[in-house]
Order: sequence, then C-alpha cells, then structure tokens
Amino acid sequence: MKRLGVIAAAGLLLALPACTDSGGSGSSGAGDPKSIAFFGFAKANSFSQATFEGVREQAAKEGGKAEFFDSGFDAQTQIRQLQDAITAKRFGVFVLQANDGTAVVPAVRQAVRSGIAVVVQFTPVGTRYDTAAPQVPGAISLVDVPVQNGRQLGVLGIGACQSVKAKPCKVAYLEGLKTLPLDNARTKAVVDSLKAADGVAVVARIEGGYTRDSGRKAMQDLLQSHPDVDVVIGASQALFGAEGVAKGKDILYVGNGASRQAVTAVREGRWFGIPYLPVRTAGAKAAELGLAKAGGKGVPATTEISSLVPNGGTLTKDLIVSSGITGEYDE
Repeated sequence: MKRLGVIAAAGLLLALPACTDSGGSGSSGAGDPKSIAFFGFAKANSFSQATFEGVREQAAKEGGKAEFFDSGFDAQTQIRQLQDAITAKRFGVFVLQANDGTAVVPAVRQAVRSGIAVVVQFTPVGTRYDTAAPQVPGAISLVDVPVQNGRQLGVLGIGACQSVKAKPCKVAYLEGLKTLPLDNARTKAVVDSLKAADGVAVVARIEGGYTRDSGRKAMQDLLQSHPDVDVVIGASQALFGAEGVAKGKDILYVGNGASRQAVTAVREGRWFGIPYLPVRTAGAKAAELGLAKAGGKGVPATTEISSLVPNGGTLTKDLIVSSGITGEYDE
C-alpha cells in the first residue's frame, strides 16, 4: 500500500473535525470499552504494523489493550473476522483498515448497532471516495480521502513541472491497480488535476502497482514509449523499483507514500515530493477516538489524517527539512 520547496495548498481540503458523535449507544452487544480489535490489511504489511503500534501504545496509555486481526489482504477473511468479533462481545472498540470498503459495510453497520465504537481508519468504508465523512451512520471516520490524495499528487506533479525547462512538461502516472475502484477514483483526480494545468502533458497512464517489481516493469514499458518523460508519479514502492531502471535520466519523481525511505528520498532531492501521512500517529489517534466514544464521550465524527501534519501533508524538501519529519514506518 497502502501514500507521500513548499507547494501552495490551494485546492486542498484540510480536514477539520466535522459534526460530533455523541458517545456510545449503550447497547449490550459491545464488550470491554478498553479493549480494541484492530482489523489491519495484513500483519506482513509494514504500514499496518506501524498503525497497530500506534493503536497499541495509545490503548496501553489509557489502561486498555489491543489485538491485531490479520486478514492477509483478503476481504472475505476480514468480514468473517469482524462478524466473529461482534459475536464474541469481547471488544468495545473496532479500528478498521478495510480491504474492500464496500464489502464490509454490512458488518460495520452490525457492529455499530451492537454498540461497538467503530473507527474507520485510512480507507473509506462505503462507495464514495471523495469524502472523509462516515458513510455508515454512527461510525467514526479517520481516513485519507482517495480523491483528495489524488489532487495532492497532481499539485506536486505540477510543482515538479514548474522546475522543468521542457514545455510541455511530460508527465507519466503509474497507477495503483486498475481493478480497484479506490485506485480508479484516485487516478481520475490525479489526471484531472494535471490536465487542468498549463504547460503540462499527461503522456502515459501505466499500472505501476505497489511493489518494486511492478514499478520496475512499468518504468521499462514507459521508457520504451516515452524516453523523454520529465515527471513520474506513482506509489512509493513502485518508484523505488522505477528509479533503478531510469538511472542517469533527468526525471523528477512524486511518490505516494510516507515511509522513512520515501521521506529520505525527498530530503536527498531524489524525489520532488510526497503526500505525507503520519501512520503511527494516526493509529494512536484512531485508538484515542474509539476509546473516548466507547467511554461515553463525544468525539468528532470526521477527521482527515492529513490534518495531523503541516500543509495537509503535501511535502517537498524544504518543508520536510524545516519540520523535522522523518517518517514513522519502513517500507
């Protein structure tokens, strides 16, 4: 998975806490209000592990505990885990990284009806990818809005083009996975942003995926058809593979990811910028919101993860250096 000189934040929507969700429902279906079930993408995923560390540390700080449910990126496995955890009545809080935000909607509704404080974390739950608001009434939303993330990538791509002498500036976007509706929504936002800018030409859209190998293959295909590309945008994992293929070429990169390695690439000037998300901090925030609601306190129903960092997380070298940001997980 999965995100990411100071660029103006024009057009970016900084997340502000929206309406307030007033405490738990008091239903007898919920378990221990200090116990958190974390439904992560996969234990093998460093992003999920870092998020869980934030959840676990915040739970311990508040006298609670957290347990990782490993779905291995499988949506149906995750749905079964949610249903089993609801039936077991052990947990008062769910923190959910949905593998399939549409498929889990019935289980999330059931959890909310049972009085469990559900925090939708990172990926939206529902069919919309352009809003941070909860799409299941009663759930708490702490997400990275895919459309907004796409616009950030577009803003950074345009910023990179401003330092390129060639006109038009030739930009290629290494999409995530074409089979994912979430990625398609992000891709449209990226491309629409780039096409609206003067002096920018989107010359290629190639599936880059989320691994070094897939990024390497995508870059090989790209350079065969567009050897003079100026800017390449893609998932950070894919760009680490792409860099090696394009060695020696004068290409500016915009990476969608917030690992320590991605931050270092920007600080060293190898990449132009990233949309940055504080993964571990966001995990702690999810736990904080869930535990507060389970304890009967009012909490914001909506928070964008990007609101937790400077400039909405749209970072280039100058801001990374001045802010001291180093990243909160390793690729």
